[in-house]
Amino acid sequence: MNPLDQLEPLIAPAPISWWPPAPGWWLLALLLLIVIWAAVRLLKRLRKRVKQTPQNDTLDPLRQAALTELESLHKPYDQDAGPWLQQLNNILKRLCREHYPQSNSHTLSSRAWLAFLDTRCPAAGLTRWMILVEGAYKPQCRLDDKAIDGLHLAVSTWIRKHV
Repeated sequence: MNPLDQLEPLIAPAPISWWPPAPGWWLLALLLLIVIWAAVRLLKRLRKRVKQTPQNDTLDPLRQAALTELESLHKPYDQDAGPWLQQLNNILKRLCREHYPQSNSHTLSSRAWLAFLDTRCPAAGLTRWMILVEGAYKPQCRLDDKAIDGLHLAVSTWIRKHV
């Protein structure tokens, strides 16, 4: 007689169930959830940062042309500032006529004109510069160097940042 015949028949192993998973799979699932959560937060932060970055790097051609014209103007140090002030107003009015055609802003004058400019770009603070609208009508309007540079900066800021 064969000794192998005396052995008990083989028992089939129990089928492996997919539930509950082993502890390692739970950790892997938790790690996957943490990675997805971190990726979503990172994307939200990047989108917010992109929205907050100023778009001054890529100015439209009209703004760029206005800035070029502004820089080409001769600043009236120790001379009559009236013509310079008129040229500044002309640049601003042309921009407003192109960017805001329905507002008829190019027809405004005096405080209404400055208030309109400030509603489009409060950062420029052009309402402080009443000389911008009055200076062209004053005989021998002279400005000191600080006022000329400040007004030039305010107009430049308005051109760059108006909405």
